[in-house]
Amino acid sequence: MTVRLRLAHTAGLEPAELRAARALLDEAFDDFSDEDWDHGLGGMHVLLRDDDGLAAHGSVVQRRIRHRGRWLRTGYVEAVAVRADVRRTGLGGRVMAELERVIDRAYDLGALAASEAGAPLYAARGWQHWGGRVHALSPDGIVRLPEEEGYLWLRPALAGAPDPGHELVLDWRDGDVA
Repeated sequence: MTVRLRLAHTAGLEPAELRAARALLDEAFDDFSDEDWDHGLGGMHVLLRDDDGLAAHGSVVQRRIRHRGRWLRTGYVEAVAVRADVRRTGLGGRVMAELERVIDRAYDLGALAASEAGAPLYAARGWQHWGGRVHALSPDGIVRLPEEEGYLWLRPALAGAPDPGHELVLDWRDGDVA
């Protein structure tokens, strides 16, 4: 199987590529919402295509996360999915390798929210499970997000590893904040 990789900003993707990515994500996740889709836009996308079309997708978007009083420029991984017929063939790892390259070169920190099924991929790639508190800077001020604790994974880049003794404060967004 020949797989072609494309790395492009949202603005550089053709409408058909965006439709294919959204269809892949809708197929991969039963509850993938319009807000989830919106979270994956505005950054860099990795698209892997094979002879049957889009085989895998992932994106990294910029967010701000505060830790110990410093706002870190964070590459936040979103919308990672692999087509059902080619899962467990290494394509998820190829998507992540390219996203990690972007994060390592452009951000202070990498972050993502992992499902239980996705967590082993991230752990195997050296991502660190965040065991500390998670907050968000909401329209009403800083609020704790206990429902998000346990799902956040980090990839220390330029800033080093955050201390779980201090909370993370994520920038606000509609839908799931983490």
